[in-house]
Amino acid sequence: MDAVLSQLFSLPGLMVLALGYVLGSIPFGLILTRAAGLGDVRNIGSGNIGATNVLRTGHKGLAALTLVLDALKGTAAVLIGQKLGAAYGADIVGGPIGGLIAGGGAFLGHIFPVWLGFKGGKGVATYIGVLLGMFWPAALFFCVSWLLVAFVTRYSSLSALVASVATPALLLFQGDKPEAALAGLMAGLLIYKHRSNIERLIRGEEPKIGAKA
Repeated sequence: MDAVLSQLFSLPGLMVLALGYVLGSIPFGLILTRAAGLGDVRNIGSGNIGATNVLRTGHKGLAALTLVLDALKGTAAVLIGQKLGAAYGADIVGGPIGGLIAGGGAFLGHIFPVWLGFKGGKGVATYIGVLLGMFWPAALFFCVSWLLVAFVTRYSSLSALVASVATPALLLFQGDKPEAALAGLMAGLLIYKHRSNIERLIRGEEPKIGAKA
């Protein structure tokens, strides 16, 4: 972890972080809905720019494309960060430091985009995309965990919360400490962004998957 922190606060590390942030801050949900003539997605539903709120427009294709693009921008940030990180010798077991820094930047960019007043998505798709770039089995584990919890409870938000917490535990168990630390930080921010969902879950008011609005 000392190596990660030393690289993060170096000039190349900060540049990689900024690059990841810019990639992650691209608001695909907003761009796609506006391009489709549906107006500003922030004016409907939860006001979120993610795929779940895009789905509330009634356009499943746009929601699916938003999900994919929000994930791929996280993956792209990690892969680009790995290449740039290797240029300044930032390699660690399990993945280059540059990839971790860029992936973290992409996640921050998605949930706190400067272009939208730091009000972005909740981070689930980008979390998965970052995992896919740094260690694809972890992304698979996240998705399987999400599906299992969703099948049992039919709560999308609870599924995301459980999967986001379980994934860092898996990485830590495997000994991938830097990756586990990044996943843990992303999980913490994801929980913060889901605080309204958590409140509704506690009150028993969170809508289930497939429930009518």
